[in-house]
Amino acid sequence: MKFILQYILNLLSRWILNKYHPEIIGITGSVGKTSTKEATYVVLSGRFNVRRNIKNYNNELGLPLTIIGAESGGKSPIIWLMIFGRAIKSIFKKDKKYPDILILEMGADKPGDIRYLTDLAPCKVGIVTAIGPTHVEFFKTVRKIAQEKQIIVTHLKRDGVAILNGDDELVAPMRTRTEAEVTTFGFNEKVDLRAAEVKVNQFLEKGIMVTNGMNFKIDHGGSLVPVFLPGVVGRQHVYAALAGVAAGLAYGINLVEASGRLQHYVAPPSRMRILDGIKYTTLIDDTYNSSPLAVLAALDILNDVQVTEGGRKFVVLGDMLELGSYTEEAHRKVGEKVAQLKVDFLVTVGERAKFIAQAAQDKNFPEDKIAKFANAKEAGLFLQEKIKTGDLVLIKGSQGVRMEKIVVELMAEPLKAEELVCRQDASWKKK
Repeated sequence: MKFILQYILNLLSRWILNKYHPEIIGITGSVGKTSTKEATYVVLSGRFNVRRNIKNYNNELGLPLTIIGAESGGKSPIIWLMIFGRAIKSIFKKDKKYPDILILEMGADKPGDIRYLTDLAPCKVGIVTAIGPTHVEFFKTVRKIAQEKQIIVTHLKRDGVAILNGDDELVAPMRTRTEAEVTTFGFNEKVDLRAAEVKVNQFLEKGIMVTNGMNFKIDHGGSLVPVFLPGVVGRQHVYAALAGVAAGLAYGINLVEASGRLQHYVAPPSRMRILDGIKYTTLIDDTYNSSPLAVLAALDILNDVQVTEGGRKFVVLGDMLELGSYTEEAHRKVGEKVAQLKVDFLVTVGERAKFIAQAAQDKNFPEDKIAKFANAKEAGLFLQEKIKTGDLVLIKGSQGVRMEKIVVELMAEPLKAEELVCRQDASWKKK
């Protein structure tokens, strides 16, 4: 049934693309795809009729649904028939509101995925965020992941634009593998769009340290333009903003206009989002998913975030999944990183995450400052008792570990969880 559904969706979405000819911005990478999609959308949507992926619809079923403009029919044949009807209607009757630009996140769980998606929706602009060891059990090596992801660049025509992370050693060389115009972004001096003077925006309010976003400047062609990203921390979002601005430049939007648009940037739920916690604590919710590259990036922010006087920094890390033979090594590298940081307490969740705890301990992280739990619920109850006013808590783990349950347990306004935290719909809550 999945094959039949995939075939029908592919056919209908091709017909729609052939009718309306929207320009496609394709985004891929091991991390940062969704944040980059949102940043690109917010930059372009002020001037163009733009649609981006619905939810995380970035595969052979989700991408066509975004092209059609419908959510999944799930297990309901009736809803799927309605989706097919909607697609057929837009094919035979002109939809005057159909987008001029589609921003399509393109994921790759296995070899051949990016080729399939770019054959369906050839890109005018291709963005590559960063490459790391995700889905290694299906690709075997990180270089094979890079070979798959670079198709989003190599398939571009001469009049296209490739937007590449110039800091990533596997992404930067892709500039020589495309006929398209190339724009690079990052933090190093050689990129076209460089982030400078990055800092976390914090202030004291009634004796409590409040964190409300990040400030940085974009250096492009000798011009420096300030940017504020609300409600988030972490270089991940700076990279996303840079890529979004690069896409804006490709469509004639200048730096000042792009910077102004980024003030409206709303990060996807549970991607380095800042939330108020119980007992006047601060949560950094990064529980949507996890990978070695993403964990190390999340940890980097801890030295830059100040806590209230007397406050402590907690790191709560769950298993990283789908790493195959790289599992133990990857978790140990994370543990070693934790030991290097100014962290007061480490909490791990899951069997694989025990390697994080052991590696941290091997690097002289105090054993009495480590707590290990089998599941997120146990860890959440422990943290409820353990944290106190002024503490900072970073929470991250792979989807299957359900670390978002800890966030809901600790957030000051749990009634807002459906709006602010990932996996809060009824189907997930039953799992």
